[in-house]
Parts: sequence; C-alpha cells; structure tokens
Amino acid sequence: MKKVILTPNPYRDKDFSTVREAMRILRDSGVEVRLCLPFEVDRTYELPRDLRFYRLDRELPTASMVICFGGDGTILHMAKAATRQGIPILGVNIGTMGFMAELESTELQQLKRIAMGDYTIDERMMLDVTVHRDRDIIFHDIGLNDVVITKGAIARIVHLNVDCDGVQAMECGGDGVIVATPTGSTAYSLSAGGPIVEPEARNIIITPICAHMVGSRCIVTSEKRVITVSLTRNARRNAFLSVDGGKALRMNLGDVATIKKSNLTTKLVRLQDRSFFDVVNTKFKNS
Repeated sequence: MKKVILTPNPYRDKDFSTVREAMRILRDSGVEVRLCLPFEVDRTYELPRDLRFYRLDRELPTASMVICFGGDGTILHMAKAATRQGIPILGVNIGTMGFMAELESTELQQLKRIAMGDYTIDERMMLDVTVHRDRDIIFHDIGLNDVVITKGAIARIVHLNVDCDGVQAMECGGDGVIVATPTGSTAYSLSAGGPIVEPEARNIIITPICAHMVGSRCIVTSEKRVITVSLTRNARRNAFLSVDGGKALRMNLGDVATIKKSNLTTKLVRLQDRSFFDVVNTKFKNS
C-alpha cells in the first residue's frame, strides 16, 4: 500500500477526532497518509491548524485508496473522482444510515489490515446520464446512486414520459421519477416505494415519485436497457435533473435525458464478510 488519502467531512467528524485516530493507526502500520478535504468548506468554518491538508486533485492520481469519513453523501461525493482514476474507496460511517460504509467509527482498528492487503474489492454499477437539447449535449455525468428528475420546490405536478429502448415504459404525472442503480435502491428510490435490490445485481430501477396516476408503478429493468426521460407535451413548466444529489439542471420541454449503465464501476473496499441482508436489517433497526 503506497499512499492512502483520507477525506473527512468536517461537519460530521467534530474536531477531526475520528480521522486523527485513523491517521495514527495507518501510519503506525507503515502506510503513507494524505489528508484532503472532499469538498469546499464554508469560509466561516475554521480548520484545525495542526493538521496539514493536501490538494485532492494533486494527490488522487498517485493514491492506492481513498478512505471517506462521514455518511453515504461523503462517499457519493468522492465516488466520481475516485472512479475516474480507478481508485477504490473505503467508507467509515459517522453519519446515520451509512449503507455504503464498511466500518463504523468504533471499528478503526480494522484499518491495520489495509497495510497487509487483507481486503477485497466490491465493484458497484454506475449510471451514465446525458441531456440533449436539440442537437447539443448540455449535461453529462456519472452516478453511483441515482438520477432524479423532479418538479422542484413548486407545489405542482410534472408530467414525464419514460421510454425503455425507445418504447414507452411509463407516463407519469406527479413529483417526478427516480432512475437508480441497485446501490441507490436503498436511498431515495426506497423512500418513494421502490424495491430493495442487492448491490451485486445488475439492474436499473425506475421509480415514480408520488405518482398521481394509478398505472404508474416501479419498473426493474436489465442493465442493458437505455432509459430516456422527457417532459410530455402537456407539461407547462420545467423539470430539474440531479445526479447523486448534486447541483440540479433545469430541463425544458424538448430536452431528453438518456440514462444507461456506465462503463465505469465504483470500487468499494471490503474488510468484513457481511451479507447485504445483515447490513439492511442492522441499518433499519438502528434508524
């Protein structure tokens, strides 16, 4: 193990106590450590002066692993950058649910195994999303959890058409639609009434949000399908598209979002041989 990047969430790890302990354990095990912030911190937030922070973009290309400290949101934030570099991610949960995290903050001694290479890699399917406006591509991204197309904050209905390989699969009026991976099935999709799908599965889950039409039901498709979502002709306003909870894109009538399986996969580090169903039962009991 050459170099490990630690990315703490300052708002979750108060005083950086968890990441400090992780740094000590890894360094005592002979691992080179770099501390990097996964996102820009509010200017009013004072970072500890005794810790040195490195630039993530400079350290990532030569790293062997990234360890994220926080909730699933912190892992999702890092997933895109780490995946594009082919670097595996280990999650340490300091949040609430933490479905993707491998360790709790009380299990940091397990990090000693990283120096010995005593871990496995779990590859997770990702989605590729492109939005076309006329002949132009106005948006492109990859996501580990989901692509969400909603009405926004205004109390009204958005009318969406969902095609699967060019054939209409769903026309829904409601708050919107979620297109999720198996990893994302336990996130927003689950809250909207979608199924729990184990991460090893290779499926795309389409879940309407608060549908006003009786015929609108969740659909589970093959990973091979190409999903397209657009506003129907009777839609009077805009919709908003977001990938993994990121910044929303305003979609106009005529814009088409194309969603398919990405060629990239997120690599999650596993130190424990735990069944996904044990994780689900534990998380829901503690929620």
